[in-house]
Amino acid sequence: MFSWKTWLSPYRGMPKEIYVIFAARIINALGCFVMPLLTIILTQNIGLSKQMTGLYISISGLLNVPSALIGGKLADTIGRKKVIMLFDGLAIAFYLAAGLLRPSLLMAYILMLAGACMVTAGPAHDALIADLTTAQTRNGAYALSYMGWNIGFAIGPIMGGILYRNHLPLLFIGDALTALVALVLIARFIPETLWKTKITVTAPSRLEKGEKGSIMAVLLKRPILLYFSVIMMGYNFAYAQWAFMLPMQTIQDFPGFGAEYFGYIAAFNGFVVMLFTPIVLKITEGISNMRRMVCGGIFYALGFGMLGIFHALALIFLCAFVYTLGEIILAISVTPFVVSHTPISHRGRMNSLIPMIFRLGDTLGPVVMGYILTYISIESGWRLIGISALFFTVLMFGLEKWEGRQHIQVSKDARV
Repeated sequence: MFSWKTWLSPYRGMPKEIYVIFAARIINALGCFVMPLLTIILTQNIGLSKQMTGLYISISGLLNVPSALIGGKLADTIGRKKVIMLFDGLAIAFYLAAGLLRPSLLMAYILMLAGACMVTAGPAHDALIADLTTAQTRNGAYALSYMGWNIGFAIGPIMGGILYRNHLPLLFIGDALTALVALVLIARFIPETLWKTKITVTAPSRLEKGEKGSIMAVLLKRPILLYFSVIMMGYNFAYAQWAFMLPMQTIQDFPGFGAEYFGYIAAFNGFVVMLFTPIVLKITEGISNMRRMVCGGIFYALGFGMLGIFHALALIFLCAFVYTLGEIILAISVTPFVVSHTPISHRGRMNSLIPMIFRLGDTLGPVVMGYILTYISIESGWRLIGISALFFTVLMFGLEKWEGRQHIQVSKDARV
């Protein structure tokens, strides 16, 4: 029987700092009020047209590219904690400033800057977890961080919606205050870990030993990360459709109730993540990250592909359950895989560059499928997404085999 003790076992035995990060993630996500409502704020409160709103959101996305690269570089040079304290602190200040302003273009610019600051601190957060864990505890640590965010995010946007209706300034102030509490926890209980990257003998594998040189020079020595990034871009292209095509399908299949039903499906996604993340982590113990990501791709292909066949609401929830299992598997496997192939000297930079590549799938997904859907039905679109996910799953399986042959060759060379 799957007891509470078994349920919690993947999260045991980690440094206390990981549990502090888990608590900070919950608190931060509890106050994630602004970003989910950004489109509504820009259109309804500031008064931008849909076209201008799209432009502002696209510009915000473009700002994330240099922000992530700068954050990664700074995390590897001045330190993880310093980057977090500086840029998360600036984001808090920007949110507080937005709470004191009337809705205006100035508010929009300030929100864009706040988002960019949060993105700049992102690679430092990921590198911090890598520094604090070993190869044995890393999967559990990233899974715990992922689950912590989802626990808070399941509640935060609901609270944000309540505040938006009657107390718009409190939306920004509340976001700032919860982020401040999370930042205080990190400031008080998490030490700087950059010094660990200078001790190359502690690297658990040859791929994690510190190196000198630029991030591109390091990446070219590890082509597997480039191939992996392209495959993950394909996975993300498929996953982006649940927030793009699925609302269209529910509106088409359930006139008058489509938006409400999509909200239920989105909430169900969060519930499955919270409940099944530790179960999936426990079941997949001992399985390599690469093999897990192959399984995640299979769940994507099945879950999204079946949406092109099923129309009953209960069966759509079944599809959501299947693709959410794929989401969980990938969430607990992707970052540990990248970290295990990254020199400890370049963790911050790699944790900004690699995700930036495969997140292109999130950006391209709605644009490309929006164009394709002018020629085919939503049902055909889902079947196409299922086939696409299966194609990239096969590529991931091939990459797993290629990596296996590389390990064998390295072992032979070492014996010689």
